[in-house]
Amino acid sequence: MPEVILHQYDSSPFSEKVRICLGIKGLAWSAVDQPVIMPKPDLVPLTGGYRRIPVMQIGADIYCDSQLIVRELDRRFPGRPLFPRGSEGLAIGFEQWCDKGLFQSAVMAIFGSIGDGVDPAFIKDREALSGQPFNIAAMKALAPFAITQIKAHAALLAEQLADGRAFFAGEDPCLADAAAYYNFWFIRTFCPGLADRFADLANFDAWYDRVTAIGHGTRAGMTPAQALQAAATAEPEEIGTLAAEADLTGKSVALAATDYGRDPIVGSFAGSTLYSLAVREMSRASDWSRSTFRALAIR
Repeated sequence: MPEVILHQYDSSPFSEKVRICLGIKGLAWSAVDQPVIMPKPDLVPLTGGYRRIPVMQIGADIYCDSQLIVRELDRRFPGRPLFPRGSEGLAIGFEQWCDKGLFQSAVMAIFGSIGDGVDPAFIKDREALSGQPFNIAAMKALAPFAITQIKAHAALLAEQLADGRAFFAGEDPCLADAAAYYNFWFIRTFCPGLADRFADLANFDAWYDRVTAIGHGTRAGMTPAQALQAAATAEPEEIGTLAAEADLTGKSVALAATDYGRDPIVGSFAGSTLYSLAVREMSRASDWSRSTFRALAIR
């Protein structure tokens, strides 16, 4: 089985979601540390220009967006499932909730609390990424509201644990746990004291400690040059195409995120599933043009 390579940085919340999933599965993997802000000269040649973190690489196959990454991890490594039988919808629903509503509350609370100390270069980078002003003053004004929302989210999550179960889907951890956990890890890492413990939600705090104890699997280091070489010397996996898109195969297409970081990736259409699209021979991929870039597509 080709090596799992995660292009990430340690303070990235969405990378933490993936790292916990790697821990749930007990996998060995290599971390390629990428810059927090642009430029990212060792990432965009591999992805055809996509700049968001995390990116997972397995040989010459490149997976972008954490929701797609965890699906692919579960497909390739089915042991200790992230989508447990009978709770698949629960895991996906938790992930959507946590990646949007809970995450936005976390961002507002964190940057509203530490905004005056944020590096201006980071603010400029995130404004370019989102296409929107990174309004620290507005975040500071809304931070108290966001903090109450975080507590409300924690209380809702605690209700799922009220019957004494260890994790959200039962006695074994799954994607739902990783998706909820990374948000509170994000808050507690960047704003100690803001929401460290919930005295009236003891089952929630005990759950948080159990997820922390899972860890990140077996992590090794890898240089960007080694990752690029791994892509250059591997062959991409053969993938299928949905019937409705079969006539696109081999044609030049552009993929872009639908939320933020919408830099288009231009390449040859290589395949699709119900939740993803893939291209090869990206025009900005240089020596790694044989790689397959796969992006999440919410249809």
